[in-house]
Amino acid sequence: MAASSRFTIGLHILTLLAAMPGEELTSEFIAGSINTNPAFVRRLMGLLRKSGLVSSQPGQGGGWHLVADAAQITLADVRRIVDHGSPFALHSSAPNPKCPVGRNIQKALGPIYTHAEEALEADLALTTIASLLNSVLGQT
Repeated sequence: MAASSRFTIGLHILTLLAAMPGEELTSEFIAGSINTNPAFVRRLMGLLRKSGLVSSQPGQGGGWHLVADAAQITLADVRRIVDHGSPFALHSSAPNPKCPVGRNIQKALGPIYTHAEEALEADLALTTIASLLNSVLGQT
């Protein structure tokens, strides 16, 4: 099962918008930076707009821009917006209850996964889009 790139692409989008304040960036321009499909970018932009991080200006010369302060947007915020599922998944079907491992594996993994997710969330909350931009630009 492949990991989703939605979180990474969401970070790319917000960092690009933070790098170009005052400019309206088209979905095509953003998609070109990411090397992905503009329709995929627009879907993520919709989630970011709904969360109040970005806005768009329609028409000629229009595009997307950051409306939230990049120094206030944490990576944890972005993950919750664009990739709100767990990074860990239990079995897609119930394991064999007659097997001593199958009978108890999900119950044993639950607290481990919960702790790991909480640690991931806490770590991502330490970095903002502004600090990510500084790192991208080699200013850290």
